[in-house]
Amino acid sequence: MRGDASPTPAPAARHPVQQSLLDDALDASDPGAVRPIERRAVARVVGGVTCLEVPARAGIDRVPESAGLPFRWAASPYRGCEAGCRHCVARRGHRYLGLDPDADFATRIVVKTDLADRLRRELGAPRWAGDPVAIGLNGDCYQPVEETYRLMPGVIRALADAGNPFTVLTRSPLVLRDLDLLREAAKVTRVGAAVSVGFVDDRVRRAVEPGAATPQRRLEICAALNEAGIPCGVLMAPILPLITDSTDHLQATVRRAAEAGAVSVTPLVLRLSAGVRQWYLAWLEREHPGLVPRYQALYGRGQVADAGYRDRVTERVRALAEMYGIGNSARRWRRRRSPARQLALV
Repeated sequence: MRGDASPTPAPAARHPVQQSLLDDALDASDPGAVRPIERRAVARVVGGVTCLEVPARAGIDRVPESAGLPFRWAASPYRGCEAGCRHCVARRGHRYLGLDPDADFATRIVVKTDLADRLRRELGAPRWAGDPVAIGLNGDCYQPVEETYRLMPGVIRALADAGNPFTVLTRSPLVLRDLDLLREAAKVTRVGAAVSVGFVDDRVRRAVEPGAATPQRRLEICAALNEAGIPCGVLMAPILPLITDSTDHLQATVRRAAEAGAVSVTPLVLRLSAGVRQWYLAWLEREHPGLVPRYQALYGRGQVADAGYRDRVTERVRALAEMYGIGNSARRWRRRRSPARQLALV
């Protein structure tokens, strides 16, 4: 499977687009002045979201061990995400860029317009060892602006042409648009997917993941990918202490992942990293004030929950996954419902 990456089309397909070149000479001391990244970006308003188009400084980034994620290398077409999840650890990336991790994360999206070309150069470099790459850690790679920019087909082709294994991380049904490309890539390299479903209570989703697809829809995506031959697991991310960590919540989520045919389930407890902690705790104080002292005790001054708590949650999920046969070729538990059925907590 060979071929050059498709050039990035001018955004025009789905939303009316407004273009402007931001002035480098704006005074940063002016309260209305733009931030540093905005001075070197082309800004386009796409469907009410400001997209900051920049060339990719790097195609592949190292994932720090402190992130607690099961990936070593990642590539992200977008920084920021329209889903606006209150708990998203990628918010800290906006802080580094001089953007507001609170107000700007879902409304000012950084777009790496030449990512596919950059990936081709880096994947072909002698020093690159061909390690697996996760796509979409810093913002959902299939969020709504992808309908306009269409960066993912070029990214998939670049990885496939290099024969480099990769995993697509998403919450969006738009990934099914590229199903044929993913299946073609799977003929020459290892291709996988992971859908984030930290819980299946849609009331919680509306509170903390307001712009994301419902848990039900995400599990349907998982089922569709697996049925099409693309192995798809579930990232139980994040598990929210004292909110979605009860036995009922954990069992319901693992059971529904099994019903969707998930090849794996990976539990990740909420991390309160820089750019997330202040916003999440402010929301918690408004909505669940009685939980604030318990969070302070559980997290102390750090970004991760107490190790004993994390170990207990991980072990409970591991036991549930074993009970439901996730990851086993011969399941000891039979699917009793179609993934298309309405989700229930128990």
